[in-house]
Amino acid sequence: MNEPVDSTEENPASLSHLRLIVVMGVVAVAGTVIGFVFFSAKAGAGFLTGGILSFVNYFWMKHSLARVFANTEEGVKPSFAGSNYFMRYIAFATVIGFIYLIDWELLVPVILGLSCFAFAVVIEGFTRLFSSLGNRKGI
Repeated sequence: MNEPVDSTEENPASLSHLRLIVVMGVVAVAGTVIGFVFFSAKAGAGFLTGGILSFVNYFWMKHSLARVFANTEEGVKPSFAGSNYFMRYIAFATVIGFIYLIDWELLVPVILGLSCFAFAVVIEGFTRLFSSLGNRKGI
């Protein structure tokens, strides 16, 4: 009756994370190319820098959350769960402040590049919404 589950098959959560990372990369590359072609070298370089920071932010946040949940599963109460989040914000504020001091014209493309994660989430949401419309099995 119960069929064994194939352990080599990836779960939907890991596929979703992989797809989100791919979409983030596509958005970062597209934004960088658009910045270089239609605006300036500063715009392209700024978007590329922001895109790289977006990936760093994503993996740092994912690692921090995994560590918090791992400690919670073991029954160990973290001493201060928000410290990693706070340090992440301090680090990114320092990088953005440094970029502002170097050349304030880079600030807007860097912030747009940092939003690659937000763009990827919106694109993923629309993809899931429109793909689920065709898969209705009945209401």
